[in-house]
Order: sequence, then structure tokens, then C-alpha cells
Amino acid sequence: MTFLRYLFLGVLAFALLIVALANRAPVTLRLLPEDLGSFLGVGIGVTLPLFVVIFLFIAIGLLIGFVWEWLREHKHRADARRERAQKERLEKELEKSRAKAPEDDVLALLDNPR
Repeated sequence: MTFLRYLFLGVLAFALLIVALANRAPVTLRLLPEDLGSFLGVGIGVTLPLFVVIFLFIAIGLLIGFVWEWLREHKHRADARRERAQKERLEKELEKSRAKAPEDDVLALLDNPR
């Protein structure tokens, strides 16, 4: 199984390397379209290789997806935490009730049948 994992990671790394080599051309990312930016006096832009832009936006998309899923599952985690606390409380209560010796002979017979 470990071999398959390393094989998959190797193939994935090779595919990402091929994508990076095929997309080396520089691209300019701008905050606003060029005409609007020059009109407003905001010419913010950065020039990066295309593969960096592709990988950056894939990573941002994954991060957004992970955060979205974490927020979506909050109610399930809260329910599990609440049920775990209730279970612990009930277990403590059960231990307390078991620690008390039965004072009634009938209850003692029911607890320890012959």
C-alpha cells in the first residue's frame, strides 16, 4: 500500500512539473482592468509565471473548501461534544449508584443471584 502511495505521489509530481514547464510564460495580474486602473490612478499589478498563478489559485480554492467544510460541520462537532459530556456525566452517576451498597435484601438478591 505504501508503494502505491509513493507511486501516486510521483505521478502527481511529474504531472505538476509538466504543467509548470508548459506554462512558464509570464502573465500580469491586475487588481482592476488597465483602463479603469489608469483612470482611477491605481495601477496595482504583479507579473508571475502562469503556472504559479494556476497553483496559487488551486491552493486558495482548496483552502476555501476546507474552511467551508469545517464551518458546515460545526453543528455535528457541537452535538458530539454535548453527547460526550452527557455520557461522562451519566457514567459518573452510574458509578456513584453502584458504589452504594444495596440496603434492601430483595435488591441484594436481584444484584447477586445464586
